[in-house]
Amino acid sequence: MKMKYYSFQKSRSGDAVPSLILPSGDTRPLHSLFDPKREAERLISTITGDTGFLIFLGIGGGFYPQAALENTTAKILVIDYNRESLKELFQGNNYSELFCSKRVTLLVDPQESEIKDFILHNYRPVLNNGIKVIPLRSRTEIDSHQFEKAAAAIKNAIEIVSSDYSVQVHFGKRWYKNIIRNLLSVNSDTKTFSAIESFTGSKYAIVAAGPSLDENISSLAECKSRKVFIICSDTALPVLLHHKIEPDAVVSVDCQHISYYHFMGNNLSCPLIIDIASPPLLCNFSFSKAPIFFSSGHPLAVYASKHFYPFPFLDASGGNVTYVCLSLAKFLNAKHITLFGADFSYIRAKTYARGTYIYPYFEKRQNRFSTLEAQFSEFLFRGDFLEKENDDNNMTLNYKETSKLRFYRKKIEELAASVDAEIIAAPGKGAPLNLPVFNEQKTSKINNGIKKPVQSVTAVQFLEQYKNDIVRLPELKNHACYLSCLDEKQKDVFTTLLPVSAYLKNRYPKFELKDIIEETKKLCIKAIDNL
Repeated sequence: MKMKYYSFQKSRSGDAVPSLILPSGDTRPLHSLFDPKREAERLISTITGDTGFLIFLGIGGGFYPQAALENTTAKILVIDYNRESLKELFQGNNYSELFCSKRVTLLVDPQESEIKDFILHNYRPVLNNGIKVIPLRSRTEIDSHQFEKAAAAIKNAIEIVSSDYSVQVHFGKRWYKNIIRNLLSVNSDTKTFSAIESFTGSKYAIVAAGPSLDENISSLAECKSRKVFIICSDTALPVLLHHKIEPDAVVSVDCQHISYYHFMGNNLSCPLIIDIASPPLLCNFSFSKAPIFFSSGHPLAVYASKHFYPFPFLDASGGNVTYVCLSLAKFLNAKHITLFGADFSYIRAKTYARGTYIYPYFEKRQNRFSTLEAQFSEFLFRGDFLEKENDDNNMTLNYKETSKLRFYRKKIEELAASVDAEIIAAPGKGAPLNLPVFNEQKTSKINNGIKKPVQSVTAVQFLEQYKNDIVRLPELKNHACYLSCLDEKQKDVFTTLLPVSAYLKNRYPKFELKDIIEETKKLCIKAIDNL
């Protein structure tokens, strides 16, 4: 059979080296023609010991990933393009040892979404530590466009994983304890979104707590009189109640105790919609007798939804409560949405609307050495400000953005683009939102299928079984293959522990991974026993 893409040359060491056949008829060897195995071993030896996830762009003769398989414990992903050319490689070389390993995966002609999804589902910083991309230059230069898209997808996935991991490091333990305590509040009378789905209108208002909210109170009062469904962030709740505007639903997603400040001293009867990972004491502020819990994707919440009680899911990847409010409006099939106070910036040195928690919080802490003004100034300047993106026509835009606030704004713009609704922002002088143009002809009613769940076990029974499943998890030996050695139920159980492991790994950086996992099990079992 005549080769179209590759020819093979024997190196001095006796190994078959594939060479690309160029359009000119010349050939380009993909590896050293002296000793390709030694070349690969030298490259792999430069990888630091804490890198446990390796991505190879281009397989060539397989020398790079084979050296990684033999000399590291890393999980290995190989990406290459052109299925027909790969057939020639497999005919001219033996890759059986490489691809028989559970640690190795080959993606052929993948879409960017496929690469991203693979990394999101398989790269676990707790288990794999670092991640490194190793291109086979002689191969990637030929199909540079394809491999550049692959590299962009990899970068995007790593940014998502890294951001999520950094949050787990800070809140992993608190999330876990909050969830198992909140599960005890779930019973056959627990409300679902059906409690608010009875609203038959299509117009919604989402209220954030940015400084521009002060200027739009009269518009919100008008919304209330016109029966617009008002979804309020917990931060903005005291502002609305001070002006005698009661929202139709309040959303809270923060797992920190500071969430209490939004509710203390207030009295209302609308539904409180909270993340199952929220502080348990928030249930006492559920003025409609019982909160409506949702899952924002924490592994334990996902596991509980699968095996105990089907909590509705709301996307919280935007990192702030306004984003979750928009996720809720999307879930409820809103067709016309107005955003109030969604500034994602500091306007004229103001961080929040007047009446939010930060004012009484700082007032109680002020003294001669830390005045109210000093505390506000410190809060305002805690991060570096960015250059403005939207200063059209040399207009003076009197707002300040930080990297975090800009991230929030970009994420809410992404979510808005996926919502089948007309979305507008109320007037304000904050960072302008780039919202999509509404096409009413494309709208369609989505049936979310909200039904009253049937509960087969109590929370105590579920947690006892879950605890036993943790105890029965096998001991971690080879971290690269650990997940692949578990059955589906064990994998689900182990995944629920990973945020706690991230917290412990950050706290005890000198611990071996095996010890981190064992400590995680002990902490989680003890948390359940102490309920």
